[in-house]
Order: sequence, then C-alpha cells, then structure tokens
Amino acid sequence: MCAHVMVAEDDEKQAELIRRSLLSEGHTASVVHDGGAALEEARRRRPDLIVLDLMLPVIDGFGVCRVLRRDDDIPVLMLTARNTEEDVLLGLELGADDYMTKPYSPRELMARIRTVLRRSGRPAAGKRDDPVVRAAGIAVDPVRHEVWCDGSLVDCTPAEYDILLAMVTEPERVFSRQQLLRCTRGVDRASTERAVDVHVMNIRKKTEGDPHRPVRLLTVFGVGYKLSGDRG
Repeated sequence: MCAHVMVAEDDEKQAELIRRSLLSEGHTASVVHDGGAALEEARRRRPDLIVLDLMLPVIDGFGVCRVLRRDDDIPVLMLTARNTEEDVLLGLELGADDYMTKPYSPRELMARIRTVLRRSGRPAAGKRDDPVVRAAGIAVDPVRHEVWCDGSLVDCTPAEYDILLAMVTEPERVFSRQQLLRCTRGVDRASTERAVDVHVMNIRKKTEGDPHRPVRLLTVFGVGYKLSGDRG
C-alpha cells in the first residue's frame, strides 16, 4: 500500500492542491482545516506523515507539533508562509522533521515528503506492493486512477472518482455534503451541495444492485453520506 498523509491546512485550495499531488504519487490523504481537528485525526488515523501549516485556527501548528511530539512520533513536515529564522528554528526545535516555506513547488514538496518518509522508515509510494484502497466491494487505484466494483471496472467522472476515493479511504465515516463537495474542488468548480446528491445518485447506479435501495453508499439523514464497510 501507499503511505497515508494527513494535510492540516486552513486554505482549502492549498489543501486540495496538496491532496491531489499526494494522490498522483500513489499516497492516500486526509485533510483537516484547524489544529484541534488535526490532533483528533492524528490520534484516530495515525498517519504516516503530517503536512502541517502553522497558521491554523483553534490551535496553531506550533501547538499541534508540541502535543504530537509529547504523545507520538509521527513525522511532521511544516509548510507555512512564516519564514523568519526564529520560526524555522522553533519548528525544528519542537520536533518538525522538515520545514518548507510558501510559495513552494508541489514537486519539491513531494520530494521532501519522500525523503521524510524514507528517513523515518515509514512507507513511501512505490515501496508498498499495493496502492489500491478497498471497502464495501469497491477498489480505488490512485495510481491508475481506476475504480472497480465487485471485480468489474467502473467508468467514473472525475468528481465521482474523488468522492469514491475519499469514502473508500474512510469507510463508515459520515461525510457531509460540504465535505464531499470539497473533495471535488478543481474538478467541478461550479458544483453546489445539491450537485453532490447527483454525483452520489450516479455512483449508486454504477455500484449498487438496486440504486433505490443502496447497501453500500448509504444516506445518513440530516448529515450526509457514508460508505458501509460491511461487505469488505
């Protein structure tokens, strides 16, 4: 499998750019937008690496790194517009494994991530046998950009693919429409939350025996959708 990287970045466009770059490298990724959520996600998922912005709401990146280093040894790559020598030194003293300043090259960021993963002994893309993520009879290959359902190749639009990748990566997690909409940013810029319902309906047509009585992609009324992991 690939490495799982958590991106803690309050700028949604920046977070989406990083997420897409990670997927193109064969990694999986989760995104959070504040420091409190970053700590919760790190404890829940134990990612192989965290890309951490410093200027986060709730708890800033320095505070997140301080707590992480007290409780865990997850590698941290700080990525921030704060580029003074004092900021860099403080980040490294708190235990960051690397420190990059904005603006940055996505290619350099991916190279730095590979280096940190290699140094830490964590898995790097291309070094695991199988980058495919699977749940509920659905398999998503982030390298080949393919979706399979019960062994058959499924023809998905880019937005459908991004929604499925997010949900297969975290089966049983309930995603709000807004969260799923963020997954498609850059693919379908004109989308609204109601468009997510259309994407879900189309995914059900392609992956459910009876789209009107889904057993995989379930509606959680008043909240959003989740992928049931029951079918493995």
